[in-house]
Amino acid sequence: MISEAVILAGGFGTRLSSVLQGIPKPMAPVNGRPFLDYQMAYLAFHGIKRVILAVGYLHDQIISHYGNRFGNIDIVYSIEHEPLGTGGAIKKALLESKENPVLVLNGDTFFELDLREFHDFYRRRNTTLTIAMREVNDTSCYGSIEVDWNGRITGFYEKSESGKKGKINGGIYLIDKNFLFGFNLPDKFSIEKDFFEKIYRDHNIYAMLCKNYFIDIGVPEEYSKTKDDFRHFRYF
Repeated sequence: MISEAVILAGGFGTRLSSVLQGIPKPMAPVNGRPFLDYQMAYLAFHGIKRVILAVGYLHDQIISHYGNRFGNIDIVYSIEHEPLGTGGAIKKALLESKENPVLVLNGDTFFELDLREFHDFYRRRNTTLTIAMREVNDTSCYGSIEVDWNGRITGFYEKSESGKKGKINGGIYLIDKNFLFGFNLPDKFSIEKDFFEKIYRDHNIYAMLCKNYFIDIGVPEEYSKTKDDFRHFRYF
């Protein structure tokens, strides 16, 4: 099973700045608890023992709140002193990892993925990288992913005005760190644009569709829903 995770928790939270007022986005309050608590509880439920928090903006608040432990989870920090992009943040955080493969997830979204199923999907396909996908009715704001019958990624498509239904990146990855480190990657890059979209033609990378609950607190309208959605959160 997966035992280690990286949470990307360094975002600025620009769209929520009027609400958060000096609070890092992953610490946005939801029913009296930081949003990150919900992520951590979900990971603990699924057997994660060690979390690397990739932090940047206002990271002192996150470190002082959590220290080195959340329940049974050990916490270590990968601190960005300047924005590195999603890829740079992952690359830096993976230097702190002890296990392989490593789960990577965004600190401002919650995607209720069955991690055992996700790991089984990854293992059975003998791959080095799997993306969790979700389905939306309108891909025009996101761009989309196409896969074959077995989940192998066959294409990434840019945002369009067509507004058609499709599958998009859900922001959770299972990565063989040795695979990532096998590339000559810069310190600053986007994991989505500069890595996934550049390598999929030459490497067997996969995506698994999950239709479970998803929310992105970076969108003010969605953040306002979390109070009700998480009122009876089942992972605490």
